[in-house]
Amino acid sequence: MRDHTNVIGSELPSRLFRVTDYGARPDSGEDATGAIQAALAAACAAEGPGVVEFPHGCYDLYPDHAVKAPYYVSNTASEAEHPDPTKTIGLWLKGANRISLEGNGSKLLYHGKMTTIVLDGCCEAEIRNLTIDFARPTISEMRIVSIGEGYWDTEVHSDSAYTLEDGKLSWVGEGWSYRSGPAQEYDPSSNRTWRVPDPMASASRVEQLAPGKLRLRFTPEKQPRTAVGHVFQMRDGIRDQVGALIVGCRDIVWRNVRMQYMHGLGIVGQFSENLSFEGLRLAPDPSGGRTAAAFADFAHFSGMKGKLSIVDSVFEGAHDDAINVHGTHLRIVGTADGKRVRVRFMHPQSYGFVAFHPGDEIDFISADTLLPYATRTVVGVQRLSLREAELTLNAPAPESIAEGDVVENVTWTPEVEIRGNVFRRIPTRGILATTRRKVTIEDNLFEKLHMSAILIADDAGSWFESGMVRHVRIRGNRFAACGGADHATIRIHPENVCVSPDHPVHRNIVISGNRFELGEAPLLEAKSATDLIVADNHVDLNGEKSEGPVDWSEIIQLCACSGVEIFGNTIEHGKDEGHEG
Repeated sequence: MRDHTNVIGSELPSRLFRVTDYGARPDSGEDATGAIQAALAAACAAEGPGVVEFPHGCYDLYPDHAVKAPYYVSNTASEAEHPDPTKTIGLWLKGANRISLEGNGSKLLYHGKMTTIVLDGCCEAEIRNLTIDFARPTISEMRIVSIGEGYWDTEVHSDSAYTLEDGKLSWVGEGWSYRSGPAQEYDPSSNRTWRVPDPMASASRVEQLAPGKLRLRFTPEKQPRTAVGHVFQMRDGIRDQVGALIVGCRDIVWRNVRMQYMHGLGIVGQFSENLSFEGLRLAPDPSGGRTAAAFADFAHFSGMKGKLSIVDSVFEGAHDDAINVHGTHLRIVGTADGKRVRVRFMHPQSYGFVAFHPGDEIDFISADTLLPYATRTVVGVQRLSLREAELTLNAPAPESIAEGDVVENVTWTPEVEIRGNVFRRIPTRGILATTRRKVTIEDNLFEKLHMSAILIADDAGSWFESGMVRHVRIRGNRFAACGGADHATIRIHPENVCVSPDHPVHRNIVISGNRFELGEAPLLEAKSATDLIVADNHVDLNGEKSEGPVDWSEIIQLCACSGVEIFGNTIEHGKDEGHEG
């Protein structure tokens, strides 16, 4: 092997592993999975830094020769929904050290239901200059071309295959099919997407007018309201794979990667340290006519530490949140011998993964207040089942444990930087961030998100996503008509049931220097927060809010907050001159 470019953090020359040398044939339509995996395996086994190179072209990957390995992934599927945790993996990097994947602008075209990439136990790895897409995405799309009394006429996207039997439609793909599931509606004129009932479930009959042209018939009371030109996106709802998985890794970089479709939960980072994403484009192929690029979240990070950085990237066309960063609260279900505590994963879709390690610091958290009341160090972990573990502590567990209380792994909480990104066509939230370390959300564009652009939550009774925030800076962003009557542009909403300004969950949040172009949604809804500053923002009031005097209690809504400072904010009120408040 000849010398090649250096990988990150290495002064040594890199060895080159070209996938075509292992039998991959770009632009042939042949299955390249085995050849690519052989190149990856050789690079992983080699000593010293290595580069796996894809000469420019399109490489097809099929499930037949993919790696099959079990992975339990946060926020994916329950035992009832999908009992088999096996992932079908196109690119599998296991235990790689100082390795880079150089795509040279190549496309990896996946077939069937697959997890595109898994990095497991890797250190100092980089993935760059790649495009990833699916030949038959597991989201099916159709466009409304006409509407009449009791029917819609639709045009099905060319890659959304289907069958019809007795007036019932089934969407079919490479090794899969389904009839009905979650759906979204997309309005291209406003570039907005929102969740709706599946129109196929409402239709009394589906008829084919011509190949790819369908008429959906409805009874009068079941015909949904829509408009010509709108696009419906439909999927089966089971997160049996993930877009990509980074687990047990350290110092990982993704640069200039395009994910034009992902099946299941998106790019997932789980119990890894120092992840950096730069120049990602998570959006459909602009030349393909598709409107959805992700089956669920675009990027999801659970139990991280070190620094998570996401910069200069595009998030457009998801079926759930764009970015979610959180830990996991496990419920305390028993104690023994003073120093032993039994804990349990509670949410159906999160279980099975290792959530604690010897040496980790944990907080005991009140389920009612979401506040910590004791801290201990884990000295031993015994797995009891896929849902339960016993933790041995360095000191006796507190005697004040109440029913429903939880523990949070403090060690695995990351610093977060999300800067210079664009968020569009998101049906839910742009960013969810619940970590006690420094969070910087800066110079991003949030455009017409259906729910809050930013949500700071924390709960011990629903998703069990931890935890409290201690240092958040939201500055220099533009928020364009995000949210609605029930979803503020920025929402600080811990799910504590004992609420008091004397016992805040979140603290030290500064919202400054942003531009808010408000529609129906208020600028901020904040609950149970202290040391909250809203300063030097420009607020552009639209619609009904632009008439009459400004009511700050509608624009900024506070509940059980303390230490709040609101100053230097400029209001643009219709055509009148702006004023401060």
